[in-house]
Parts: sequence; C-alpha cells; structure tokens
Amino acid sequence: MDSSIKKKRARGRLSREMIEDAAFEVIEREGLSGFSMRKLAAALGCEAMSIYHHYPSQAHLYEALVDRQMNALVIPGDGLPWRERVRIGMQEFRRVATEHPAFAPFIVVYRMNSPPCLAKLNSIIGLFEAGGFGPELSARLFRAAGYYLMGAILDETAGYAKGPSAVTTVSSEEMARDFPSVVAAGAHFGTTGFDKTFDLGLEMLLDEMERIRDGARAATAKAGSDRGHSN
Repeated sequence: MDSSIKKKRARGRLSREMIEDAAFEVIEREGLSGFSMRKLAAALGCEAMSIYHHYPSQAHLYEALVDRQMNALVIPGDGLPWRERVRIGMQEFRRVATEHPAFAPFIVVYRMNSPPCLAKLNSIIGLFEAGGFGPELSARLFRAAGYYLMGAILDETAGYAKGPSAVTTVSSEEMARDFPSVVAAGAHFGTTGFDKTFDLGLEMLLDEMERIRDGARAATAKAGSDRGHSN
C-alpha cells in the first residue's frame, strides 16, 4: 500500500476522497484495462465491500473521478476578452485531462451527462455564445474545439509519448537513411514540445473562429445595407 494512503487510513474511516485518490494511483500503475475494485481495495487495505458502500459499481466510481476532474476545471470570468477566455478554457481542459495520463482515454470518450459535468459544459458552450456566434455556430465550434482537444490529449498521454507501437521496428541507421524527414520532425515530437505544438494549433483555431465570426457579421451588415438602399 502506498505510504500516503496508509497514513490517511490510519487517521480514520474510509472516505470518498481517499478512495478516489487511491483509484487514480491504481489506474496510473495498472492502466484502465488492469484496474479492478479488488486491486483498489488491496491498495486501500480494506474489503471491496467497503468501497461499494460509497460507490455501488466501478461505473459510479469512474463517474466520480470524471466529476472530480471537471470540478477542478477553472472557467474564466467575463472580465477578460473573449479570445483569452476561450484560450484559458481549452488550456484548462487539457490540464485537468492530462493530470492523470492513464485515465485520460476514459475522460476523452466519456459522455458527460452528470450534473457537475453538465454545469461545466454549459459554461464552456456559454463562452462561445458570448463570442457572438449564435446558437448553431457556437455548438459547432464547441465540438470542433473538442475534436482538437481530444486529439491532443490522446496523443500526449497515449501517443508518441509512449514510444513506438509497431511490432516491426526500424533501426536508427535505417531511419536516418530512408526516413530523414521523420527523423527531423521527431526532434519536436517529444514531451518537451507538447506545449508549443498545442499553443500553435490553438492560436490557429482561434484565428479561424474569429475570421468566421467577423465574416458573418460583415455579411449581415452588408445585407442590411443592401436592403436599406433598395428601399
């Protein structure tokens, strides 16, 4: 058992916070496929039934873990410019989703319908509505931003950071001889380059969002002007 968990257990009864802390630790060690309530109970030094008293099933526990991460997501207030609010919101989601890398694939595909998750989704969609995009475009841009975020999160937690996944590997000599562009690009694929790559793509996405919005506004203004002249 982890020493920090031992200390918490020694101080008193099992709590939801203790269970969730231990669950994240077990998932990071065992992976999602290797996680079980039995292994969690062993890490906590208790019977599995003690955990089921707090969480009726593993699905309930996982939902609590997602809710916990979403509750930690900070949505910037309306005192900042729209672009800065969306930038911070997307950076925040990436931060909380990658805080526990082994759990990230679950949170990426999880359909967030619990009250805490819905509250965060409502606030995030509201950021787009505040940008003057209108209901339909706000929804589509929210989804497009999600596509970018989810891809980045999966790549950073389960992609190139994990190294090669092919069974047939290529030697360093072959790489240098036959795939020089891959070798050159690979220098920027590591974990130290994640932030710069993510921020580059994010700025491109925000640029395009504002271009679409400004274009729609200009078209609406022109249509109004044309109607005025025709009258």
